[in-house]
Parts: sequence; C-alpha cells; structure tokens
Amino acid sequence: MAGSAIAVGVAGAAAVLMLGLAAAGGAAAESQRLAGVADAAALAAADAASGAIAGDPCARAAEVAGAQRASVTACALDGLIAAITVSSTFAGLAAEARARAGPPPGPG
Repeated sequence: MAGSAIAVGVAGAAAVLMLGLAAAGGAAAESQRLAGVADAAALAAADAASGAIAGDPCARAAEVAGAQRASVTACALDGLIAAITVSSTFAGLAAEARARAGPPPGPG
C-alpha cells in the first residue's frame, strides 16, 4: 500500500514537472517569435522611412506586426532609423520585444 502511494506521488510530481517544462518551452518559443516580428516591423518602418517602399513608416510596421498576431506599441523615427516595440500575449500574459533598423553608421 505504501509503495503505491509513493508511485502515485512520483507520477504526479513528474506530470507537474513536464507541464512546467512545456510552459517554459512555449514561452521561450513565443519570445523568439516576437523578436522576429519586431525585427520585421522595424525593417518595414526603416524601408518606408528611406523611401524604398511607399507609406507611413509606423503604419507599415503595424501592418507587418498585425499580420503576425502582434501589435506595435511604440514607433519612433530618428531620420532613417526606426525603433519599434511590439507586443502580444502568451498564455494570458503580455510579452514585448523591441528592435531597431536603419542604415549603418557612416565612417567616423
């Protein structure tokens, strides 16, 4: 009887550990996905700021982010450099990522 109680306890602990690891893995994957969304949105904004594509830079960033289930929460332009912050939710929790894009610095 005592052996079966221990077995149930070990099985329960293993199940809780597996769920925790799955949640942590999912959160890590979402973080990487959102970083990619921020990069793509910043590149779209920088392209629009440089005239490579038509449209408002922040609107272009929002378009790219929206297509990937995220939203732009901040958009700042400094000349041709775009700084973008995107957000999304994972398991009911807010997640956020930032990215900058633009031409490389000149020789200095």
